[in-house]
Amino acid sequence: MREYLQQLEASGQVARVQREVSPRHELAAVTWASQRQDERVVRFERVSGTHMPVVTNLYGSHARLCALLSARSDEFCRRWWEVVDGPAPGIAPTARQRPTDLCTGSLLNLPQITYHGKDAGPYITSAIFLAKEPDTGVPNLSFHRAMVVGPDELRIRLGTGHDLTRYQAIAEARNEPLEAVMLIGVEPAVFLAACASPPYEVSELDVAAKLAGRPIDCYPCRHLDLGVPLATEVVIEGRILPKVRRPEGPFGEFMGFYIPTTDNHVFEVLDVYWREGALFHGLLCGSPDDLRPMEAVTAARIYKHLTNQLRGVIDVCCRPNVMITIIKIRKQYDGHGGHALLAAVGSHLDYNKVCIVVDEDVDIYNLEDVMWAYLTRGRADTRAQVIRDIPGFYRDPNKDHWGRLLIDATMPWGRESDLQRKLIPGATEIDLSAYLT
Repeated sequence: MREYLQQLEASGQVARVQREVSPRHELAAVTWASQRQDERVVRFERVSGTHMPVVTNLYGSHARLCALLSARSDEFCRRWWEVVDGPAPGIAPTARQRPTDLCTGSLLNLPQITYHGKDAGPYITSAIFLAKEPDTGVPNLSFHRAMVVGPDELRIRLGTGHDLTRYQAIAEARNEPLEAVMLIGVEPAVFLAACASPPYEVSELDVAAKLAGRPIDCYPCRHLDLGVPLATEVVIEGRILPKVRRPEGPFGEFMGFYIPTTDNHVFEVLDVYWREGALFHGLLCGSPDDLRPMEAVTAARIYKHLTNQLRGVIDVCCRPNVMITIIKIRKQYDGHGGHALLAAVGSHLDYNKVCIVVDEDVDIYNLEDVMWAYLTRGRADTRAQVIRDIPGFYRDPNKDHWGRLLIDATMPWGRESDLQRKLIPGATEIDLSAYLT
């Protein structure tokens, strides 16, 4: 992460905050305001109560995510699978020695960031949990929020669909704790791999190696039989206790609402250490830093499903929220849009609450352009369908995410010449600096 941040700063993509800020709400408020102005990373040099600078909005840009894969803005999905389905560079052996510059301290030495007004207290939101499948030893990377309770205890929420939840259930059935290490401030390949959802038997560290184009070098934990990716800024070793649940929350989650207090898992902290001069990644849930990677990797999963089902699929995006899927196709027959919509519904049962298909001349990363296509290229009633009583997002006790809305915003077959988009020759190549003063 440190080296990546240096590259972004050299290209003018980092804004520095020199004044001291409070980790309670102020840091999140500055991040929120900055994200509404532009996509720059925000680096807070002085945060009260800690010696660590905090970095936010590191992954809050689709353009930066594409750059990490050497892809154009409309090629992320295709390029993702080109890399992930490609040959593996191999697995690096765990280094025999740990780095000599590691500093040891307490959980309370880390930035104690409280993000939202009703949050129960400080939360660690960017940590990636690394654990091994109890029977096979396959490593898994995944995100889980962690409420700071004291120097030795975190309370974490394990989502029902996560592999780590299955690992913990296996260990708990044996009345054993599940060893896990929390990684904060990892290299981009490890972060993106943690956003992926490969099959249960596939190691996300292998996915990270493919994204990085090289093996991920690791060193051994101090107390656990796990390896730590070498470039990780902050490490928290611990274990998820069996048959112990304690109150966690409320917390402002990614959909924009507070998750109420519930009894959740307890993570016993065994050790905390960090690189000398460590940077802490603070992730504002529901912000672009949270949503852009999740949207991009979810879109890639849907794209692969669609391209396996039908031809003519150009690109997929899930902006401005993972609950929506927008598909760009090169229409080849009457009803092609309807086929794309039906295929999309079954591609991801959690997130396809709204599915929209458009023609190849529409910018699917611009919801205004997508709605323009729906509103101008045909009827509103016959091009929208509601599928009722279909379960959606897994955490939904009130069924707020049941049902699907499908919209075919493509041009009616055979009327393409009537609805051809007007263009101004040369408009996209204009250099405004040569005209405006």
